[in-house]
Amino acid sequence: MKSICASNYDIMRDRMELEFAKYDQMEMIRKFSLRYDKDFLYLRFVGRDYRINRTNGRIEWYSDAEKNFIHAGYNESMTIFDVLARSKPGCRLTGRFVSTGDLPGTTKSASAAGNLFSSQSGFFAGRCEALLEACRKLGGIPGTVGDVSSIIPVFDFLPVMLQFWDADEEFGAVLKFMWDYNTTDFMHFETMAFVTMHLIGQLKELVEGFE
Repeated sequence: MKSICASNYDIMRDRMELEFAKYDQMEMIRKFSLRYDKDFLYLRFVGRDYRINRTNGRIEWYSDAEKNFIHAGYNESMTIFDVLARSKPGCRLTGRFVSTGDLPGTTKSASAAGNLFSSQSGFFAGRCEALLEACRKLGGIPGTVGDVSSIIPVFDFLPVMLQFWDADEEFGAVLKFMWDYNTTDFMHFETMAFVTMHLIGQLKELVEGFE
Protein backbone atom coordinates (compact mmCIF):
# COMPACT_ATOMS: atom_id res chain seq x y z
CA MET A 1 0.00 0.00 0.00
CA LYS A 2 2.80 2.41 0.89
CA SER A 3 4.48 2.02 -2.52
CA ILE A 4 1.13 2.47 -4.29
CA CYS A 5 0.45 5.71 -2.39
CA ALA A 6 3.95 6.95 -3.13
CA SER A 7 3.52 6.26 -6.85
CA ASN A 8 0.17 8.07 -6.83
CA TYR A 9 1.86 11.15 -5.37
CA ASP A 10 4.51 10.91 -8.08
CA ILE A 11 1.81 10.69 -10.75
CA MET A 12 0.10 13.83 -9.43
CA ARG A 13 3.43 15.65 -9.29
CA ASP A 14 4.30 14.63 -12.85
CA ARG A 15 0.92 15.78 -14.15
CA MET A 16 1.36 19.15 -12.48
CA GLU A 17 4.80 19.52 -14.05
CA LEU A 18 3.26 19.24 -17.50
CA GLU A 19 0.61 21.80 -16.56
CA PHE A 20 3.21 24.15 -15.13
CA ALA A 21 4.99 24.39 -18.48
CA LYS A 22 1.81 25.95 -19.95
CA TYR A 23 1.87 29.00 -17.63
CA ASP A 24 3.39 32.41 -18.42
CA GLN A 25 6.96 31.99 -17.22
CA MET A 26 8.01 35.56 -17.92
CA GLU A 27 5.26 36.73 -15.57
CA MET A 28 6.67 34.42 -12.86
CA ILE A 29 10.16 35.79 -13.47
CA ARG A 30 8.95 39.38 -13.19
CA LYS A 31 6.69 38.77 -10.22
CA PHE A 32 9.25 37.00 -8.03
CA SER A 33 12.54 38.30 -9.52
CA LEU A 34 13.60 34.77 -10.48
CA ARG A 35 16.95 33.94 -12.02
CA TYR A 36 16.60 32.18 -15.36
CA ASP A 37 18.22 31.14 -18.61
CA LYS A 38 16.83 29.60 -21.77
CA ASP A 39 16.53 26.15 -20.14
CA PHE A 40 15.62 26.69 -16.47
CA LEU A 41 14.05 28.92 -13.86
CA TYR A 42 15.97 29.04 -10.57
CA LEU A 43 14.77 29.65 -7.03
CA ARG A 44 15.57 28.80 -3.42
CA PHE A 45 13.07 26.87 -1.28
CA VAL A 46 13.61 26.01 2.40
CA GLY A 47 17.38 26.33 2.27
CA ARG A 48 17.90 24.44 -0.97
CA ASP A 49 18.45 25.62 -4.56
CA TYR A 50 16.07 24.29 -7.21
CA ARG A 51 15.79 24.51 -10.96
CA ILE A 52 12.64 24.17 -13.06
CA ASN A 53 12.88 22.86 -16.60
CA ARG A 54 11.14 25.45 -18.78
CA THR A 55 10.03 22.85 -21.33
CA ASN A 56 8.64 19.99 -19.23
CA GLY A 57 8.20 21.63 -15.79
CA ARG A 58 10.42 19.11 -13.97
CA ILE A 59 11.75 20.46 -10.65
CA GLU A 60 15.15 19.29 -9.40
CA TRP A 61 17.69 20.08 -6.68
CA TYR A 62 21.38 19.26 -6.66
CA SER A 63 22.59 16.68 -4.15
CA ASP A 64 26.21 17.14 -3.08
CA ALA A 65 26.16 13.63 -1.61
CA GLU A 66 25.02 11.98 -4.83
CA LYS A 67 26.73 14.47 -7.16
CA ASN A 68 23.59 14.57 -9.24
CA PHE A 69 20.29 16.39 -9.68
CA ILE A 70 17.38 14.86 -7.74
CA HIS A 71 13.74 14.99 -8.83
CA ALA A 72 11.90 17.08 -6.22
CA GLY A 73 9.28 15.34 -4.10
CA TYR A 74 5.54 15.92 -4.00
CA ASN A 75 5.46 18.48 -1.18
CA GLU A 76 8.25 20.56 -2.68
CA SER A 77 6.91 20.46 -6.22
CA MET A 78 3.29 21.21 -5.35
CA THR A 79 4.33 24.18 -3.20
CA ILE A 80 6.56 25.66 -5.89
CA PHE A 81 3.89 25.15 -8.56
CA ASP A 82 1.17 26.73 -6.42
CA VAL A 83 3.20 29.83 -5.59
CA LEU A 84 4.67 30.48 -9.02
CA ALA A 85 1.62 29.63 -11.12
CA ARG A 86 -1.38 30.40 -8.90
CA SER A 87 -0.46 33.20 -6.50
CA LYS A 88 -2.61 36.32 -6.62
CA PRO A 89 -1.59 39.30 -8.76
CA GLY A 90 0.28 41.92 -6.77
CA CYS A 91 0.84 39.66 -3.75
CA ARG A 92 3.00 41.32 -1.12
CA LEU A 93 3.91 40.83 2.54
CA THR A 94 2.56 42.83 5.47
CA GLY A 95 5.41 42.02 7.86
CA ARG A 96 2.84 40.92 10.47
CA PHE A 97 2.94 37.28 11.58
CA VAL A 98 -0.27 35.56 12.70
CA SER A 99 -1.45 32.03 13.50
CA THR A 100 -3.16 30.01 10.77
CA GLY A 101 -6.58 30.66 12.31
CA ASP A 102 -6.09 34.42 11.89
CA LEU A 103 -5.24 34.34 8.20
CA PRO A 104 -7.80 36.09 5.96
CA GLY A 105 -10.29 33.77 4.32
CA THR A 106 -9.86 31.04 6.93
CA THR A 107 -12.12 30.09 9.80
CA LYS A 108 -11.17 29.62 13.42
CA SER A 109 -11.30 25.88 12.77
CA ALA A 110 -8.13 26.46 10.78
CA SER A 111 -6.36 26.72 14.11
CA ALA A 112 -6.88 22.98 14.46
CA ALA A 113 -5.21 22.49 11.08
CA GLY A 114 -2.32 24.58 12.32
CA ASN A 115 -1.89 22.15 15.22
CA LEU A 116 -1.66 19.08 12.98
CA PHE A 117 2.10 19.13 13.42
CA SER A 118 2.11 19.53 17.19
CA SER A 119 2.94 15.83 17.49
CA GLN A 120 6.34 16.67 15.99
CA SER A 121 7.23 18.86 18.98
CA GLY A 122 8.57 15.97 21.06
CA PHE A 123 11.31 15.25 18.54
CA PHE A 124 12.94 18.60 19.32
CA ALA A 125 12.56 18.36 23.12
CA GLY A 126 15.93 18.85 24.80
CA ARG A 127 17.47 19.83 21.47
CA CYS A 128 17.08 23.62 21.51
CA GLU A 129 20.65 24.39 20.50
CA ALA A 130 20.54 21.91 17.63
CA LEU A 131 17.15 23.24 16.48
CA LEU A 132 18.44 26.82 16.53
CA GLU A 133 21.47 25.80 14.49
CA ALA A 134 19.23 23.93 12.04
CA CYS A 135 17.15 27.08 11.60
CA ARG A 136 20.34 29.04 10.90
CA LYS A 137 21.36 26.48 8.29
CA LEU A 138 18.08 27.18 6.51
CA GLY A 139 18.75 30.91 6.54
CA GLY A 140 16.72 31.66 9.67
CA ILE A 141 17.02 34.91 11.60
CA PRO A 142 16.51 34.69 15.39
CA GLY A 143 13.13 35.84 16.71
CA THR A 144 12.13 36.81 20.23
CA VAL A 145 9.29 34.49 21.34
CA GLY A 146 9.98 31.00 22.72
CA ASP A 147 13.03 29.00 23.73
CA VAL A 148 13.82 28.87 20.02
CA SER A 149 12.40 31.41 17.60
CA SER A 150 13.46 31.90 14.00
CA ILE A 151 12.15 33.65 10.90
CA ILE A 152 12.95 31.18 8.12
CA PRO A 153 12.74 32.01 4.40
CA VAL A 154 10.42 29.49 2.73
CA PHE A 155 11.27 31.35 -0.46
CA ASP A 156 13.48 34.43 -0.68
CA PHE A 157 10.26 36.43 -0.88
CA LEU A 158 8.13 34.56 1.71
CA PRO A 159 9.08 33.78 5.35
CA VAL A 160 7.57 31.69 8.13
CA MET A 161 8.21 32.14 11.86
CA LEU A 162 9.04 29.07 13.94
CA GLN A 163 8.39 29.23 17.69
CA PHE A 164 9.42 26.40 20.02
CA TRP A 165 9.05 25.97 23.77
CA ASP A 166 11.01 23.09 25.29
CA ALA A 167 9.42 20.55 27.61
CA ASP A 168 9.66 20.96 31.38
CA GLU A 169 8.36 19.13 34.46
CA GLU A 170 4.78 20.27 33.87
CA PHE A 171 4.35 20.73 30.13
CA GLY A 172 5.38 19.01 26.94
CA ALA A 173 7.28 20.70 24.14
CA VAL A 174 5.32 23.07 21.89
CA LEU A 175 6.10 23.80 18.23
CA LYS A 176 4.24 26.57 16.38
CA PHE A 177 4.45 28.19 12.98
CA MET A 178 3.33 31.77 12.35
CA TRP A 179 2.69 33.13 8.86
CA ASP A 180 2.62 36.56 7.28
CA TYR A 181 -0.94 37.86 7.23
CA ASN A 182 -0.94 37.85 3.42
CA THR A 183 0.47 34.33 2.97
CA THR A 184 -2.74 33.07 1.35
CA ASP A 185 -2.17 35.62 -1.43
CA PHE A 186 0.97 33.64 -2.27
CA MET A 187 -0.35 30.08 -1.82
CA HIS A 188 -3.54 28.21 -1.02
CA PHE A 189 -4.17 27.42 2.63
CA GLU A 190 -3.81 23.69 1.93
CA THR A 191 -0.37 24.25 0.44
CA MET A 192 0.86 25.59 3.77
CA ALA A 193 0.63 22.00 5.07
CA PHE A 194 3.02 20.85 2.32
CA VAL A 195 5.46 23.62 3.31
CA THR A 196 5.23 22.73 6.99
CA MET A 197 5.78 19.00 6.39
CA HIS A 198 8.78 19.68 4.22
CA LEU A 199 10.25 22.24 6.63
CA ILE A 200 9.90 19.92 9.63
CA GLY A 201 11.53 17.13 7.63
CA GLN A 202 14.48 19.36 6.76
CA LEU A 203 14.87 20.49 10.38
CA LYS A 204 14.79 16.90 11.66
CA GLU A 205 17.41 15.83 9.15
CA LEU A 206 19.71 18.68 10.16
CA VAL A 207 19.22 18.12 13.90
CA GLU A 208 20.02 14.42 13.54
CA GLY A 209 23.09 15.31 11.52
CA PHE A 210 24.44 17.38 14.40
CA GLU A 211 24.35 14.40 16.78
